[in-house]
Amino acid sequence: MGKEWDIVEVLRHSRHDWLNKLQLIKGNLDLNRIDRAKAVIDEIVIETQHETKLSNLRMPLFAALLLKSNWENPFFKLEYEVLLEAESIKIDDHGMTKWTNSFFSCLNQSIEQFQENHLSITIEPQSDGVRFFFDFSGIIIRKELVEKFLAEATGDVVVKEFTEKELAIEVFMPISVLT
Repeated sequence: MGKEWDIVEVLRHSRHDWLNKLQLIKGNLDLNRIDRAKAVIDEIVIETQHETKLSNLRMPLFAALLLKSNWENPFFKLEYEVLLEAESIKIDDHGMTKWTNSFFSCLNQSIEQFQENHLSITIEPQSDGVRFFFDFSGIIIRKELVEKFLAEATGDVVVKEFTEKELAIEVFMPISVLT
């Protein structure tokens, strides 16, 4: 389902990301922009809280895909949000990861490169499963690829909006009956 990452590569990319964030804070402090430095710190705290919630979902394959996505998908920036803590919900991790990885691939082939392309994933655990909201904003230049991907999608996938600049999809994964 993509490149296998060894621990050294993961640490190298993670260290690079953290150094960028620290440089952003330091640069704002050097410019005496204290409020902006505090805002960057607040953004880091929120991002880290979502990483923690994602890691606690009992979906290790899906979590790994999202955590390394910005390193592997250069044509869009990914952000994600987990709305609730839900350690007890068990869904088809492999199936959701495979679908999402295919969606990322389709998106990378369908959008205009080097533009302000942004994908936001909201993850909402519920009592009977997990609802995923994929919201893309950017420039879709090959709409037919996305249409084909969505037409072939199996499961509970609902397209909420689809234009050349926006795509909103809702995917529901029920609780897995497998133990």
